[in-house]
Amino acid sequence: MRRARRNSGLRLLAISSLVPASFLAYSGAQAAPGVSFLSHQAVYELSLKTSRGNANVNSARGRILYNFAGSACEGYTTDFRQVSQLDTGEDKVTVSDLRSTSWEDAQGKSYRFKIETRMNDTEASAVDGIAEREGTSIKVKLKQPKAKTFTIDNAVFPTEQVKLIIEAAREGKSVLELTVYDGSDDGEKVYNTLTVIGQPIPGTKTPAKPDAATANDNFKSLTRWPVTVSYYDRTGQPSKSGEQTPVYAMSFELYEDGVSRQLVLDYNDFVIAGAMGKIDVKETKPCK
Repeated sequence: MRRARRNSGLRLLAISSLVPASFLAYSGAQAAPGVSFLSHQAVYELSLKTSRGNANVNSARGRILYNFAGSACEGYTTDFRQVSQLDTGEDKVTVSDLRSTSWEDAQGKSYRFKIETRMNDTEASAVDGIAEREGTSIKVKLKQPKAKTFTIDNAVFPTEQVKLIIEAAREGKSVLELTVYDGSDDGEKVYNTLTVIGQPIPGTKTPAKPDAATANDNFKSLTRWPVTVSYYDRTGQPSKSGEQTPVYAMSFELYEDGVSRQLVLDYNDFVIAGAMGKIDVKETKPCK
């Protein structure tokens, strides 16, 4: 999954396949040669992993439906829906429904996105825009929530983000940094990210918690890596200790074809687990 967008405490993962999602400073369109993404549809079942401090989250449940398709010649399309329910006690339940559709040029030059978020029975809020790369800068034109044009320096889009993670993992790198723009929140949010990549896990190794991916023959020959991505508000200020607290963090196991499993979404005061319940592999049309 590529990314996780902030939504009632739950963010659309960037991962890509979460996902999601989301890590280097942009280094050009050919930053990650040889990465071949798998077209697929995956379902992740959400549950409360832990609650911290004064969060008072008694339970959480929900589901992510993630569709990813495309190729290096036609670009990549992502359709994402996340419905989640948080129970904070005293009959207080928040239901959120997030829907997102995006298309990204395979060379990281263009990104189109539409995001709709609904909380309980309130009117849905929408973000709609397009971002185009101009040299090392990105020009963003928003239609919603209000018409606005602005420029971002040295950032990457979500699929390019995942390409860079996979390429870095193959090279044995363990710590990466980059700036990411995915159109989330009000369409103006930019995140600095810190990614930690663990040791490779061969597809033949039996997982502690099997799921739909590890049971699928398509993945038994693939390497995957444990990855944690921390997202920081680019405009945020460090604390008195000189450190900045991440807005949220995502952990997952990332396959070399871009599929993610074993999601963990950490929102500081509570943590959500996402187990892959189903995955369907789709045909990818070869480039002509």
